[in-house]
Amino acid sequence: MFTRAVSRLGRKRPPSEIHDSDGTSSGSHQTLKGTARWMLSLEKLLEDPEGVRQFREFLKKEFSEENVMFWLACEDFKKIKDMKQMQQKARDIYLTFLSSKATAQVNVEGQSQMNEKMLEEPHPLMFQKQQDQIFNLMKYDSYSRFLKSESFMKSQRREDEQHSDAPETAPKRASRIYNT
Repeated sequence: MFTRAVSRLGRKRPPSEIHDSDGTSSGSHQTLKGTARWMLSLEKLLEDPEGVRQFREFLKKEFSEENVMFWLACEDFKKIKDMKQMQQKARDIYLTFLSSKATAQVNVEGQSQMNEKMLEEPHPLMFQKQQDQIFNLMKYDSYSRFLKSESFMKSQRREDEQHSDAPETAPKRASRIYNT
């Protein structure tokens, strides 16, 4: 009994369970918003509609907007349940991004292996290999440049200005009081 009580009392709480006096979580990435969250990973940036918008604008200037558009189209494709809709969307993705005559062709391996038969019998993960290639291209190339871009820096400064007008949180207040 004694060891059980000690282990319960002595256990460390995961960061997600630690809260400031105002009730907000202090160690969770979920509390981060905007540019701070985008900096965590490309995945976090792509979860935020504003992040996607700004990343897309950046990629447009770099003449590679088709990468994020293809990635988004594949994400939408995976959610389709109706076979007719899936066939139409598969054809649209192929014609827009993968065919040799595509209007916004992405540069991936395996696009020449796609054929009409595959488009007639689509499945939710049929573009996964190509989508992963594009994701990695963005992650290891465009994403790092985006984080250094002037547009990202402007967004960060704008957020900093907005937050400086916000009421002081308990950790900021404590830091200000004890570090003076």
